[in-house]
Amino acid sequence: MGISIKESDVGNLLALEGTIDIGCAAELKAVLLRALGSGGEIRVMLGEVAYMDVTAAQLLWAAELQARRSGVVFQISGPLPELVSTLLTETGFPSLAASLSVE
Repeated sequence: MGISIKESDVGNLLALEGTIDIGCAAELKAVLLRALGSGGEIRVMLGEVAYMDVTAAQLLWAAELQARRSGVVFQISGPLPELVSTLLTETGFPSLAASLSVE
């Protein structure tokens, strides 16, 4: 499991890898709140996620919703593993998959 954040003048790049589930929910929430608090754009890389549960999807959705309310860009960037795309769609968070920006 790994959650990292890189901050710059433009925004925040969050990289998630491995297993992202309820076991790291507190850490993910803290990182998302930190990114939202900066006011800069937020890009989330999920390409290295091996497993993600609905708790992680809920946290990402809540962050995306708050970013939208605040006028902050929130994007899922890079490749999206099929298991993550399926999870987001089947659990009712298709807006996250729709925010995908392949670079």
